[in-house]
Amino acid sequence: MTAKEYIESLRKLNLKVYFMGEQITNPVDHPMIRPSMNSVAMTYRMAEMEEYKDLMTATSNLTGKTINRFCHLHQSTGDLIKKVKMQRLCGQKTAACFQRCVGMDAFNAIYSTTYEMDQKNGSDYHARFVEYMKFVQDNDLTIDGAMTDPKGDRSLSPSKQEDPDLYLRIVEVRSDGIIVRGAKAHQTGAVNSHEHLIMPTVAMKEDDQDYAVSFAIPSDAEGILMIYGRQSCDTRKMEDKADIDLGNAEFGGHEALVIFDDVFIPNERVFMCKEYEFAGMMVERFAGYHRQSYGGCKVGVGDVLIGAAALAAEYNGAAKANHIKDKLVEMTHLNETLYSCGIACSAEGKRTLAVNYQIDLLLANVCKQNITRMPYEIARLAEDIAGGIMVTMPAALDFYNETTGPYIEKYLKGAVGIDTENRMRILRLIENITLGTAAVGYRTESMHGAGSPQAQRIMIARQGNIEGKKSLAKVIAQIDDSKNKN
Repeated sequence: MTAKEYIESLRKLNLKVYFMGEQITNPVDHPMIRPSMNSVAMTYRMAEMEEYKDLMTATSNLTGKTINRFCHLHQSTGDLIKKVKMQRLCGQKTAACFQRCVGMDAFNAIYSTTYEMDQKNGSDYHARFVEYMKFVQDNDLTIDGAMTDPKGDRSLSPSKQEDPDLYLRIVEVRSDGIIVRGAKAHQTGAVNSHEHLIMPTVAMKEDDQDYAVSFAIPSDAEGILMIYGRQSCDTRKMEDKADIDLGNAEFGGHEALVIFDDVFIPNERVFMCKEYEFAGMMVERFAGYHRQSYGGCKVGVGDVLIGAAALAAEYNGAAKANHIKDKLVEMTHLNETLYSCGIACSAEGKRTLAVNYQIDLLLANVCKQNITRMPYEIARLAEDIAGGIMVTMPAALDFYNETTGPYIEKYLKGAVGIDTENRMRILRLIENITLGTAAVGYRTESMHGAGSPQAQRIMIARQGNIEGKKSLAKVIAQIDDSKNKN
C-alpha cells in the first residue's frame, strides 16, 4: 500500500476506541492519535521511495512477490541485518515509535513455533499461519503483535489468579473456533493496526493450558475495544497554535489497553489452542526478535536526539566548549554501541527448522539489556546540554501573543544570529524525546518494552553457558577434577 491507501484503509474500520472518558468516533483524524498514525504511514511511504527500497522491501518466500519488509519472514542473516538498518532509518525519519516492529517479530516467532508444534503433534497450525501470512503480505497490513497480559498478582501463575481473566484465556472451544476473554496491555500502535496477532505472555504448565493461545483477529471484530493510553504532555496536541510546544508536531507513537470481551476466533485463525508446552518457545522467540529490534529503532531516535543536542549547544553559544564536545562524543559512543549489538545478534543468527532465520538469543538479550541503560544516559546528557530552559520555557501562545511575544523574543535569545523561535523549537524537541510523548517510545520503553531488565538477565543466565566457560578455565589452569572431593 501507499501511505495514502494505508490511511484510507483505517477509515474503513469500525474501531471501538475510548480516550479520556469518551468514545472516539474518528480515530484517524483525532489530533492526539494522528501523529502516531503518521509514523506508521512513513513505513509505507518509504517503501515507495527508490533510495530506500533495498531496506524497506523484500521478496516473499511464500509468494515470490515484492512486499514491505515489515511483513517479511527473515530468510537469511542478511535479512536480519537489513531489519535493524530499516528500523534505524525509520527512527531517524520519525523520531518516534513507528509501531510495526511487534507485528513483524510476532510473524517470525509464530511461524517457526507452529512448524515445530505441528512436527510433534501432527496439527495444522503452521499451514493456517502460512495462509494468514499470505493474506497479510498481499494486503500489506499493519499488525498489532500482542503478547503482554495485565498479569495481576505476579507471584501467581495464570490459572491461580483471583480473577481468571487477568491473562487472556480460552473460555470455550467450539467445533468452528474458540471464544476468548481477557486483555492485552501496553499494545503499541493498536489503534493504527488492521489486526491483532495474539501470543501467550509466559511459559506455562498444564494447569495453565487455557491461557496457551495464539490467534489473529481484525481490530474491529465484535467484542474488541481499545482504551487509549495517556502520555506526558499529550494534550498539547489539542491546543491552539501549539506546534512549537510539541517538539515533534508530525510524528508520535501510542499504546492501548485492548479488551477481548468473549470474542469468537474461527479455527483457520487459531495458531495455538492449549498446547501449553510450546508457549515458552513462542514467548522466548518473540522476545528475542523484539529485543533485537531495539538495536535499530532506539538508535534511530537516538540519532535525532544527538543532533538536537548538538544544535541546542550551537543555539546556546556553547558548541565550542570542550565538555560539550565530549558529551556529544559519549552520546555517539553509546548510541553506536547499541547499534553494534543489534547488528551482532543479527549476524550471528541461525536458520530455524521452519527455515526462517532467528537471531542469536544471547546477544539479542545483551542488546536489550544495554537498551535499558544507555538511552537514559543519552537522554541525561541531552538534557545537560540543553539547559534548564528546556522545561521552563513559556508556551507557544505566549510567544505568539502581541504583549508577551516581544519579551520572549528578546529574553530567550541565544547565540548571536540564531532565531529565538528556532531555539525554542529544538529545545522542545529534546523535551519531547526525553520527557514528553516520544519518551514513551524512547526513554521509558527502553526500560520495559520487550520485557523488563530482569527478563533479559534471566535469559542471559540461561544462554550464557557458564558451565562451558568453567570448562575452558579448567583446561587453561590444568585442573584435575579427580582431586576434588565434591
